[in-house]
Amino acid sequence: MTGDLPLVGAAGGPWPDGVLWEVFVRARRGLAHQHVGSVHAADATMALQNARDLYTRRGEGVSLWVVPSASITASDPDAAPELFDPAADKIYRHPTFYTVPDGLQL
Repeated sequence: MTGDLPLVGAAGGPWPDGVLWEVFVRARRGLAHQHVGSVHAADATMALQNARDLYTRRGEGVSLWVVPSASITASDPDAAPELFDPAADKIYRHPTFYTVPDGLQL
């Protein structure tokens, strides 16, 4: 699984502990997973074990996700206007566009 992922450390050289994995924990059923940090591991199984040991020692979670950092694609903060501004043009999508009749209980 990790054969195509680079084993690179912060200085650009080989990382002795494997690939960097991002860790997400769900505190309890019904909640969303939250990013809590990262671990180094050679494969997904080891990443889950390392994440469990590091981030759920006191029973803080009911579910873990581990994702290779190299697999995450993020938007450029400088491109936010092009990415997010078009939604502001659609005022009908916001409840403030509608008037609520008097006497109606929400």
